[in-house]
Amino acid sequence: MTRRAGRGAETGRTGRFRKGSDAVETVALLGTGIMGSGMARNLLRAGLGLRVWNRTREKAEPLAAEGVAVADSPAEAVSGAGVVLTVLTDGAAVAQAMAAAVPGLRAGQVWAQMSTVGVVALEELAGFAREHGLVFVDAPVQGTRQPAEAGTLVVLASGPADPRLDPVFDAVGAKTLRAGEEAGAATRLKLATVGYAITLTAAVGEALALAEGLGVDPDLFARAVTGGPMDNPYLQAKMKAVLERDFAPSFTVHSAQKDTALIAEAAGRAGVAVDLARATAARLDRAAARGHGAQDMAAAYFAGPPDSPR
Repeated sequence: MTRRAGRGAETGRTGRFRKGSDAVETVALLGTGIMGSGMARNLLRAGLGLRVWNRTREKAEPLAAEGVAVADSPAEAVSGAGVVLTVLTDGAAVAQAMAAAVPGLRAGQVWAQMSTVGVVALEELAGFAREHGLVFVDAPVQGTRQPAEAGTLVVLASGPADPRLDPVFDAVGAKTLRAGEEAGAATRLKLATVGYAITLTAAVGEALALAEGLGVDPDLFARAVTGGPMDNPYLQAKMKAVLERDFAPSFTVHSAQKDTALIAEAAGRAGVAVDLARATAARLDRAAARGHGAQDMAAAYFAGPPDSPR
């Protein structure tokens, strides 16, 4: 079994876990959206007992066809589970689901909160965990749809290093990065990493829009940066999405809007200027207003100037 290292350390996948190879009898996963469904399939492949719940049950039904038990309520999902995972849209959704789960919770269960909820909501959720005697681990993930489906997410974890989570984190991620002993440290790290990804995506879209607006073939821009010091796999992925007009969501404009608001909130508390995040938020808002909210955040390419109707 992978041993979790101390503060600031990271651990990699060492192999899949056979069913019954650790103390976790059942994992309850609340939220089977873009991220949760991929994580659920990797937990199932790892041989872990799994029970899922989703507010809209129809979105969980494909998992039922693959052999995953789908619960009708959060309380049913968490009842008897050794580990509870929340992979939901935002802090309010997590709080509502966990409040509904109370009849099925028991003291000593480990709760890994894996959604991106921001520092304020995280503090409130940690308080809920203390009230109900849960072992609370702050564990947002770095990655989007494809890493979630491949089981190659990066788990950012802080709080107790509970061994019951070892097979869970190894099933869904390529590595676990320990951010510290304080619950909340991982969330703060996640805001920094997701802020980088969102602003980089906006920069790619803006550069391509500028090229087109100046009458430059955007393919020439792609050829100019490919293979040079400005090149990277993320640039290639988002540039490909824009050039091919393929905005199938890995991480939606709406989700990016939510996260840029959380970044601004945290930055305000810390006294840090996040000019790029705020400018990106404005582009995301305009893209959403033009009907691109449910598309991949690369669709911020369609932001257009502030005074343009399209």
